[in-house]
Amino acid sequence: MRTRQLGEGGVPSYTETTGPWGNFEMRIILAGLAGAVAMFVWTAIAHMETPLGRVGFSQMPNEPAVLKTMNESIGPAGALYMFPWVDPKDPNMMEKFQKLEAANPSGLLLYHPANHRGGGDMTPLLVKEFVKQLVQALIAAWIVSMVAASYLGRVSVVAGIGISAAIATNVSYWNWYGFPADFTAAAIVIEIVSAIVAGLAIAAVLPGRTA
Repeated sequence: MRTRQLGEGGVPSYTETTGPWGNFEMRIILAGLAGAVAMFVWTAIAHMETPLGRVGFSQMPNEPAVLKTMNESIGPAGALYMFPWVDPKDPNMMEKFQKLEAANPSGLLLYHPANHRGGGDMTPLLVKEFVKQLVQALIAAWIVSMVAASYLGRVSVVAGIGISAAIATNVSYWNWYGFPADFTAAAIVIEIVSAIVAGLAIAAVLPGRTA
């Protein structure tokens, strides 16, 4: 915990004492770890036990023929494709794109060649996801450590961070690239609930700063 004292000239200063959890920095790390575990468990439940992880996805019509054509035309060149394509350096790019878009289908294609993962082992993906969530939770815990607030107040801080992160890219992708509205809403819900459960865990482990 932190103890507030008055230093020279009446300027507040803080000293750190060791409690049952160790020093304050260790509490931040433990809080971040607890938040990451909470996030990981919730996102697993959201994708495996609820429809949220499947909302917005559709099967393309005549899929076998489309897959055959993609395999023959694109082959091993996995990438994120935008179509119709116009060279971004073309000074008349927008005009050409609008004409092509008016006469042709348009969109984004995230394409992976056959067997691009080399098997069905999900472990590397799960590890990377947990590391990402751990970084998020550590940042949130560090911010909470500087806040003088009640338990619910500290939870609200993490929830606010999560809301901001959830809408930052999801809404832009819906607006600019035409991502489905239901896909966007589901992604935002998953992220907001993820932030709330992380906040509950972080605030439980990490006490608020003394004003």
